[in-house]
Amino acid sequence: MDTSPAGGPGTAILFPGQGAQTVGMAADWVDAHPPAAELFVRGSSLLGYDLLEICRNGPTDRLNTTAVSQPAILVTSLAALEVLRARDPAPLESATLTAGLSLGEYTALVFAGALGFDDAVRIVAERGRAMQDCAEATPSGMVAVLGLERDAVVALCDACRGEGVLQVANVLCPGNIVVSGDRNACDRLEAAAPEAGAMKCVRLEVAGAFHTSLMQPAVERLSAALARAEFRCPRIPVVSNVDARPHTDPDEIRGLLARQVVGVVEWQASVAYILSAGVRSVWEIGPGRVLRGLMKRIDRSVATSGVFD
Repeated sequence: MDTSPAGGPGTAILFPGQGAQTVGMAADWVDAHPPAAELFVRGSSLLGYDLLEICRNGPTDRLNTTAVSQPAILVTSLAALEVLRARDPAPLESATLTAGLSLGEYTALVFAGALGFDDAVRIVAERGRAMQDCAEATPSGMVAVLGLERDAVVALCDACRGEGVLQVANVLCPGNIVVSGDRNACDRLEAAAPEAGAMKCVRLEVAGAFHTSLMQPAVERLSAALARAEFRCPRIPVVSNVDARPHTDPDEIRGLLARQVVGVVEWQASVAYILSAGVRSVWEIGPGRVLRGLMKRIDRSVATSGVFD
């Protein structure tokens, strides 16, 4: 499927997920761009706390909570989008596809016109609170396994799971797969990974086992928030994390977003779909450079850009 204009090279707009947050990510550029500042005002009103203050000055512990980091990344990314719109709207106007990593999929849906800002903030705030509650209910975590392909990581999970939960959570790029599960199972996997051929394991600084069955209690709360929001057909394709394909039906989009919380984030496959559609240029809009780094691991020939490069 070629979604680029007249079959020519396309541009994709990509949005980061949880973990991209850092204190200071909303810097002086916010004050210099009134539309960006207004988004923080609106977001703070909806959330009931000063989001810009936390994004600028922390404290780090509060920003890093799932309940706060998710709306913080959403609003910061959309504010950065307004900065690019003011500086050089051409990439946004020529975009043929959009996607976001886990949480970032909500930002992509806002960019594509499928979801309004206020609804997105409300949904993401509830998503963050629900996932935080699940994380606090069970000692759990996430581990990035470097240097093994998917089949080998699945086998490692099977060997280390025991009576708990341990499964592939994010397939990011070749040789970079994140697993998620009970803390003890994660400990066993870290110990066994070198013998299985892994180059390295990195324990992620997250609250719990996202994208596993341990998040199932969050699905009902998230589904209720999704049902209250108005979804529209996106103006450009938004590639779903769940199946690495775009969807246009609002009810289908709602269902996929609920499934995403307990399912594998198929980022590598999503990028493969985007490239198969003729995209040769990507913009990462939001804090950090994670998605550009992953793109270089998947296809170094693709041009990558960021708002604050």
